[in-house]
Amino acid sequence: MILRTLIFALVVVPILLVLGIVQKIILWLKLPFWHAVPMLAHKVLCTYLGIKITQIGEPAKGKPTLLLSNHISWMDIPAIGSIVPISFVAKAEVGRWPIVRTLARLQKTIFVDRTRKTDTGRVVNEMSARMNEGRAVVLFAEGTSDIGSHVLPFRSALVGATQTAMKAGEASEIYIQPMCIAYTKLNGLPISRAERTKIAWVGDMGLMDNMSDILLSGTKSVSIMFGAPMLIDGTMDRKAITKKAHDQVRDMLVALNRGLPLPEAHQA
Repeated sequence: MILRTLIFALVVVPILLVLGIVQKIILWLKLPFWHAVPMLAHKVLCTYLGIKITQIGEPAKGKPTLLLSNHISWMDIPAIGSIVPISFVAKAEVGRWPIVRTLARLQKTIFVDRTRKTDTGRVVNEMSARMNEGRAVVLFAEGTSDIGSHVLPFRSALVGATQTAMKAGEASEIYIQPMCIAYTKLNGLPISRAERTKIAWVGDMGLMDNMSDILLSGTKSVSIMFGAPMLIDGTMDRKAITKKAHDQVRDMLVALNRGLPLPEAHQA
């Protein structure tokens, strides 16, 4: 553990700091490839954390897209961020974590304060702006995280951001795309329920609460699967849209966890 801490302090942190400076310059110059540096930073973190990713299907490209995903661990963020040029919707607490805070802001993460009901309007506007720019936004729609054996009901309130964007008249097509993340193996062996509790980021657990378990757990095999995008309009019922996405994510998670035939994945 001491060695891994030294590697993080002497290797990973300096790399991330340099990438952060580069990203600030890119954002200041408003260069179009702003997403390249955050993706590289996430790849560095995945390597350090021992995350091995299998991507199944493709995210919608060149379209305003809201990705609705399940949520298991804080490791979901570097895992997803290493393969998809996106912005996240994250709880405000994440914006106070050292290093993570800087990376999140450089990736144009949208922070939501769950204790303030009035914050929803601001978050919706920011999500709409991202999607109107043709960028994908990831929303962990359960509103919390779980151990990864099942999917909690999806919350529909922020899904209305897609319809807000459409009403603004700036986007003619907006898509909801189900996305599933599943931790399937540890060190090449199927993961047990007890091992899931060590990886999962449950409730209001802090970043450091399960860090040692994660660092000592070896290689973690993670599958990220993309379902079929759903074209929506401003008249559709947000609860029905959210329920349909939830059902697809649930089916993908069950298949990934149990080694069953996979539902059809989206191919770009």
